[in-house]
Amino acid sequence: QVQLVESGGGLVQAGGSLRLSCVVSARTFSNNAMGWFRQAPGKEREFVAAIRWSGSRTYYEDSLKGRFTISRDNAKNTVYLQMNSLKPEDTAVYYCAAQKVYYANTYSPSLYDYWGQGTQVTVSS
Repeated sequence: QVQLVESGGGLVQAGGSLRLSCVVSARTFSNNAMGWFRQAPGKEREFVAAIRWSGSRTYYEDSLKGRFTISRDNAKNTVYLQMNSLKPEDTAVYYCAAQKVYYANTYSPSLYDYWGQGTQVTVSS
């Protein structure tokens, strides 16, 4: 019912930038979260950032705040993740996800119901 498609990944050198996009086939309710997560080989999927379709709140993993910025364009049903000053440790598959129902918690992967296929981000040193 809800499909998410990520794009914008690629290979960049350390210090470079990428902008990821997530196009959603149908929006969930306005207060439900849209999140970006990432997963490196052999590691757990971890929270990156989240936003809702209404309001001004954004949520970030503390260590990424300042380098990564999440935003949205409601008219285009699209969520973005701007990634600056990329480091080799940012290398991972980046996933877009959506909550089916409202949760105050935006950080846990287990609370997201819809997931995109992922887009690879590789940062070389």
